[in-house]
Amino acid sequence: MTRVAVVTGASSGIGAATARRLAAEGFAVVAAARRRDRLDTLAASTPGIEPVTLDVTSASSVADLAATLPDVDVLVNNAGGAIGVEPVEQADPADWQAMFDTNVLGTLRVTQALLPALERGAGGHIVMTGSIAGRLVYEGGAGYTAAKHAESAVVETLRLELNGRPIRVTEIAPGMVRTEEFSLVRLRGDRAKADAVYAGVEEPLTAEDIADCIAFAVTRPAHVNIDLLVVKPLAQAAPYKVARFRA
Repeated sequence: MTRVAVVTGASSGIGAATARRLAAEGFAVVAAARRRDRLDTLAASTPGIEPVTLDVTSASSVADLAATLPDVDVLVNNAGGAIGVEPVEQADPADWQAMFDTNVLGTLRVTQALLPALERGAGGHIVMTGSIAGRLVYEGGAGYTAAKHAESAVVETLRLELNGRPIRVTEIAPGMVRTEEFSLVRLRGDRAKADAVYAGVEEPLTAEDIADCIAFAVTRPAHVNIDLLVVKPLAQAAPYKVARFRA
């Protein structure tokens, strides 16, 4: 029987790479995100992917997704992101609210809605794409690190609450990953500032690196649970400690 994987935030970056990788692993992948045009392009280029429009900040959108899925083997809660780098004293609460609504409440909404389908089969697996920002803090990152700390707390609590039931729970916590959108969105479309984040860094992680970690976790034997996998590029020791070369 074909295993079903749902990947949120699948229209770009880590989500799109994960959808492609899980399809290559033999999963029937439900690629879910707001930007349907990008999902359609992804599905057209990759056999085994079904595009579904999803807004994780909308309870009705999440309910519509759940209604179409009688069984789910893997849920990858990947939808999220960062907005802004302002210090706490200058931060806009609206930015923080948007980050919490997507990263934390989005994870809650989708997980709640799909738990029955995850438990219905031989055993489900919930994966959350977190961040080292959920473990460490840095200046200018309070809103994002607060959201990612909260998301990590939700996942760790969920693992305790589901103990004894056939559902694995994993957090993948990447460090610096260079994708086409993450820093650009965070820095409000300023391409020069976004490029400067990675300037001089030898081989930041790629979206495919994280997809590889997710694929590893979900293809372990059913009795093996990877609780937490922290992965950083060799050049990065911490969010604020990155080796950069000078040309």
